[in-house]
Amino acid sequence: MAGVYDFTATSLAGEQVPLKRFEGQVLLIVNTASACGFTPQYKGLEALHQALAPRGFSVLGFPCNQFGRQEPGDARQIEQFCASNYAITFPMFAKIDVNGSGAHPLYQYLKNAKSGLLGSSIKWNFTKFLTDRSGQVVARHAPTAKPEGLTKEIEALL
Repeated sequence: MAGVYDFTATSLAGEQVPLKRFEGQVLLIVNTASACGFTPQYKGLEALHQALAPRGFSVLGFPCNQFGRQEPGDARQIEQFCASNYAITFPMFAKIDVNGSGAHPLYQYLKNAKSGLLGSSIKWNFTKFLTDRSGQVVARHAPTAKPEGLTKEIEALL
């Protein structure tokens, strides 16, 4: 059975990262944007990452410019924004598409594994997918779901 560990993604630094590197961890995979009303969620995502990483948890951020063109920067600008505004330490990946024919294969898998309220398409920035330690998608959360509100659900998987 396929899982998130079967995919590879490009880091902001341009490195090919096999997601197998995160095998055995609980993951919160989020499509992000620097100029969105939900952008302050970076603070909560980083807090979750800091608090739970020692127990086998990681947030993975995937910038996306498909919603209101709210992630217009290149990799260097995205990295600089995340570092200077939110001191992000969790892995951030290169900008991707999450919908359409050019959607990253990881996101094709995530959307097929857990459909949203209005179907499988991602509706906006900061949609969150939670995976268990075996790489299976166990939950999908809308952009309005605050990261701190997911703590108990994540801890139950740790």
